[in-house]
Amino acid sequence: GFGIYTYKNRFFKYEGGWHNGKKHGHGKLIMSDGGYYEGEFKDGEMDGAGFRKWSNGNSYTGEFDKGEINGIGIMRYADGGSYEGDWHYNLREGNGTLTTKNGDIYEGMFYNHKRHGSGTQVYGDGDCYEGDWILGLRQGHGVLRSTDGSIYEGQWRNDRFHGLGGMQHSSGVIYEGMWIGGRPSVETHKLVILGDDNIEISQGSPFNIEIMCLTDEGEPTQGQ
Repeated sequence: GFGIYTYKNRFFKYEGGWHNGKKHGHGKLIMSDGGYYEGEFKDGEMDGAGFRKWSNGNSYTGEFDKGEINGIGIMRYADGGSYEGDWHYNLREGNGTLTTKNGDIYEGMFYNHKRHGSGTQVYGDGDCYEGDWILGLRQGHGVLRSTDGSIYEGQWRNDRFHGLGGMQHSSGVIYEGMWIGGRPSVETHKLVILGDDNIEISQGSPFNIEIMCLTDEGEPTQGQ
C-alpha cells in the first residue's frame, strides 16, 4: 500500500508504496540536506527508473539497480556539464557523451569513469581530436584538427604526439617522422615547405632555406 515513514535519524523521510514492510513501487525518499530520490523502488532499494537530486546541485535521470546508478541515464552537473550514456554502478562506462563546463564535448567509449577506447572530442576552442584514448588520455592513433588549419595524424602517448606521425602545419610546413613528448625528433622522414615553388627534402639530404620572420603587422623582426 501507500504510506509515509520518517526514519529515527530524521535524515530520511519516505513517501510511497510498500510491500512486506519494504519500500516497493513508486515513491519519494527525501533527505534533510535537500537531496531526494523519486522513482521506482524494489525490496527497499532504489531500483528501476528514477530521478536523483543531490544537495550539491547535481542531478541524475535514468536507471538504478539496488540503490546504485546503473544502466542508461543522464547526469547533469552543477557546474553546467553533463554526461549522457551508459553507467556501471555509479561509474561512466560504455558509450556516452560528456560535456564539460568549458564547452568540451566528447562522444565515445568510457571505462572506469574515464574516456577510454575510441572517441571524438571537440574542444571549447574548436579543435577536434578523433582517435584512441586510454584512461582519460589521448594514446594510440589519432587525428588532431586545429582551428588554425593545422592537422596532426599519427601516434600519441600521455596526451602528446609520440611515435610516428605527420603534421601539416597551417604555415605550409609538412613534417613526417618521429615525435617524442610532443616535439619532432631528428629522425625526420620528410620535410615539405609549400609555396610558389614547393620544396621537398627527404631524410638525409642537406638543404638550405631562407626564412624571414614577420610581426603581426607584416614588418620584419629584429635579430636572427
